[in-house]
Amino acid sequence: MKTGDILLLRGKEVEEIFAGREREMMEAVRSAYLLHDTGDVSLPNCPFLRIPGDESSRIIAKPAYLGGKFQTAGIKWIASFPRNGQSGMARASATLVLNSVESGVPTALMEGSIISALRTGASAALAADVLRGEMPATVCGLIGCGLINFTVLRFLLVARPEVQEVLLYDTDSSRAEQFARKIAGMLGGRGVRVVGRAEDVILQANVVSLATTATVPHLRALAPADRNAVVLHVSLRDFTPEVVTGADNVVDDLEHICSNSTSVHLAEQATGSRSFIRTTLGRILAGTDPARVEGRPVLFSPFGMGVLDMALGHLAFTMARDEGRGTVVADFLPAVWDSI
Repeated sequence: MKTGDILLLRGKEVEEIFAGREREMMEAVRSAYLLHDTGDVSLPNCPFLRIPGDESSRIIAKPAYLGGKFQTAGIKWIASFPRNGQSGMARASATLVLNSVESGVPTALMEGSIISALRTGASAALAADVLRGEMPATVCGLIGCGLINFTVLRFLLVARPEVQEVLLYDTDSSRAEQFARKIAGMLGGRGVRVVGRAEDVILQANVVSLATTATVPHLRALAPADRNAVVLHVSLRDFTPEVVTGADNVVDDLEHICSNSTSVHLAEQATGSRSFIRTTLGRILAGTDPARVEGRPVLFSPFGMGVLDMALGHLAFTMARDEGRGTVVADFLPAVWDSI
């Protein structure tokens, strides 16, 4: 590629690049968290574009710079339209643009919803692995049976191969049954069971991942039988403030998570303080803070930092370039005006 060219990666090509590379993706995400902890990132607040008259839909701009070995910048432009499911369309769609940190010119344009799902799954599995520590994770529970929890499970089975059973709950039981059939091939003989309530998942699992479309809190208790359970609150708005303040809280970024009416944000507003947030995942990975408070369920609330998209976007760009994948659009940029 020469200056002025741009690499185009379609969704199928992104999937092919990352097939079987879960550990490489988790390592890239780990590196991004550590760089965030040291401050070698730029992470502006993310504006939410709302559509008048549509309370559930949004389009979010996530710009970010990621330093260290990545040295990349860019933006993810991601839409979430829950009603798309009624017409057989995916809830989320996204585009990811990478820019040179030396000249600012765009270097890559790629389908972003797959990268967004992959970085979410890699982040959740990394957190579950670190926060669970030496304690086995034999029962995994998924609340919300869509692409995100499918991806979380994909990474979790790599990070924690000792998983023996997967519990599923969705407000649409037929969707949970369909999900069970879809994951059968990746379970390798592990058990899978659809349960009747979200609370049943929380009660029975060592690791729980919530990836729902909830916009307001609907779960009023967190009482797992395993008091050291790890709860991955990926969808961010499922638990009431009282549940949040009673848990051992780990987040990814304080400023981002305390915004946009997340459960953590509501808890901050209710208490007038952020003191209930113990630490960040980056500080745990860096060894600055312990992984958990023994005997209390840990609630990991990841807002989903744009630097994680940059990490996997950069990885996809590098692999595609080295393996000759994607389409190079030559002379994407116009000629320099004052050179004409």
